[in-house]
Amino acid sequence: MNSFKEFLKRKNIEISVNRYLVGALSAMAQGLFCSLLIGTIINTVGTQFHIGFLTETVATISGIEYTVGSLASAMSGPAMACAIGYALKCPPLVLFSLITVGFASNALGGAGGPLAVLFVAIIASEFGKAVSKETKIDILVTPLVTIAVGISLSALLAPSIGKIALQCGAIIMWATEQQPFIMGMIVSVVVGILLTLPVSSAAICAALSLTGLAGGAAVAGCCAQMVGFAVMSFKENGVGGLISQGIGTSMLQMGNIIKNPKIWIAPILTSALTGPLATCVFKMQMNGTPVSSGMGTCGFVGQIGVYSGWVNDVANGTKSAITSMDWIGLVLICFILPAVLCPLINIGWWKLGWVKDGDMKLD
Repeated sequence: MNSFKEFLKRKNIEISVNRYLVGALSAMAQGLFCSLLIGTIINTVGTQFHIGFLTETVATISGIEYTVGSLASAMSGPAMACAIGYALKCPPLVLFSLITVGFASNALGGAGGPLAVLFVAIIASEFGKAVSKETKIDILVTPLVTIAVGISLSALLAPSIGKIALQCGAIIMWATEQQPFIMGMIVSVVVGILLTLPVSSAAICAALSLTGLAGGAAVAGCCAQMVGFAVMSFKENGVGGLISQGIGTSMLQMGNIIKNPKIWIAPILTSALTGPLATCVFKMQMNGTPVSSGMGTCGFVGQIGVYSGWVNDVANGTKSAITSMDWIGLVLICFILPAVLCPLINIGWWKLGWVKDGDMKLD
């Protein structure tokens, strides 16, 4: 047993929740951002501003036409797998072999591909690391083992994992349609909390293919956390903190939350208010790429996702036009209400002595 533990340590194989559900999941979201999300943004910008070289076909593969943006989006599987491998500290041959593994697991996982990629890439990475540099023909053995394990698992498990993830997302979206107030609150609060925790709300939303009203509630919850913390801590952190949290991430407050969990109450209550408003009053749907549901105001990706969904809905006839009410709802839910409600709620905790000056100061 000791020799096995020493082997795992030597190979930097750490079987832990932190490495797999925090490190790998967060890295997967970055891979999604650098492929699927960037591709969507490029396509949206090209279409809305009539930029020819962004909307023209640049490649035709197996009869499918690709623009610059769709080429980037098509690489989401390999990008996610490589990002996961990087988080798991894979040696080069394993990391590069994950390109094939990511493509296979994402393609076979269907709409639930991101969850399949997470599961398969982690296992393939660890097997690859285990055999890395153990033989004199490492350049053959390591890629063969990594790809063989990855392709085999993709063929055996990816379709089922993808279906399960898609079904879970479908249940959440159906429940939100049936009970928009209750589910709007639940989804908003839960996804908002996940955004601030050191896990990836974006990757989770992508894995579940979370769109529609549930996606809109998720966007609301994320914005409540990001904008809420940014404005609420402006006195302590100034403009730099406003920007780093408001269009960066509220995860920066995690250290302060551990010291005083009560600072988290105001953003959570704000998300509990804005989520139902998004679903019941403004009927805000996020029908862009699912990863956008868990991004909030980070790079304004959540808002771009909502807007690109409007555009797609108008194009396919689901929506007649983008209305002024749509814009009012988006601005109120994502920016104004979090900026107003969160500090107001926090004043009550400050008067009670639950929150003190300096509690949200960023290092």
